[in-house]
Amino acid sequence: MTLSLSWDDVLHWRCRQQWLHRPAQAVDPVAVVERLAGVQAQVASCAEQAVAARQARPDPGSVRQAVQEQKLVKTWSVRGTLHLLTPTQAAAQLTLLGAARTWEKGVWQRTFVTVAQMDAMAEAAREALDGHVLTREQLTAAIVEHAGDPSLAEHLKSGWGAVLKPLSWQGLLVYGPNSDDNRVTFTRPSFEIPEPGEAARVVVPAYLGAYGPASRETFDQWLIRGQSKKAMLRQWFAGLHEDGLIAEVDVEGERLWARTEDVDSLAAKPRFDEVRLLPAFDQFVLGPGTADERTLPKEHRAEVSRAGGWISPVVAYRGRIAGTWDGDGETLWDKVPAAKLTAERRRLT
Repeated sequence: MTLSLSWDDVLHWRCRQQWLHRPAQAVDPVAVVERLAGVQAQVASCAEQAVAARQARPDPGSVRQAVQEQKLVKTWSVRGTLHLLTPTQAAAQLTLLGAARTWEKGVWQRTFVTVAQMDAMAEAAREALDGHVLTREQLTAAIVEHAGDPSLAEHLKSGWGAVLKPLSWQGLLVYGPNSDDNRVTFTRPSFEIPEPGEAARVVVPAYLGAYGPASRETFDQWLIRGQSKKAMLRQWFAGLHEDGLIAEVDVEGERLWARTEDVDSLAAKPRFDEVRLLPAFDQFVLGPGTADERTLPKEHRAEVSRAGGWISPVVAYRGRIAGTWDGDGETLWDKVPAAKLTAERRRLT
């Protein structure tokens, strides 16, 4: 029999899956990143805060240490944004992003570089980063020289990294340790890129374990803004279902996917009634996406998803976004317990 749930059931369950209850046992940054299927790291301090928000006893500096020890990898991943990932997650996510071949689309080539130029850059990066750590300037010079195409320099120097992302998705580069003068560096990853079918067996369950139950389409919006090849997307989910790794559940009439191992905990309908102040770019928002009206009221979306791609710090209560906050206070559009909000603020001071 298919499990039937309400959205309230699902949203409360997700809070615990995302460790917003702050487990009493010590939770290190690697475990948090793995549980959340990656932590966005466009702003390094926000990534550190996202980890700390899920720890009973935050450990300042532990995220940077995990990156330094290569337990976490920083690179362009889901939706083309910088993330911290475990090496296994990175290998799998980059594979699925690369499978979409978005840099071969006409609009991408007209805006950035041609497929031929991208191929030349890939060949040059493969050679230049083999056993080396290079700054952006050094990598740019090496690629331009190898490709014999000075026009590539402007694209490679862009702070947005648009032409570097396809190199990341092909498993050719990740961020290295910052240089002595604190400049960004790049190197070859230590992991191998798997086949897409194998990668999907890592990425899809990881997503559903934190943000499920969810549809294929919601997963694909999280992964690559809906640009996966549809036949391949259906194949990934069908294979996982056939192997008993994911199951369909009913959420107020919608047939959605959950990990099979989570069905019992979903059926238990756990509750989570605490208030949480979460940082900018938190996975609580980004997992389901700002277009999900079950977690973020449509009329308040612009207050969370702001100009320039900025995602505001949010007040989370009972699995929903109840407002935004900053150092001066909160802007609430849903009622939250004042005592719990005060206690959460006290924790941050």
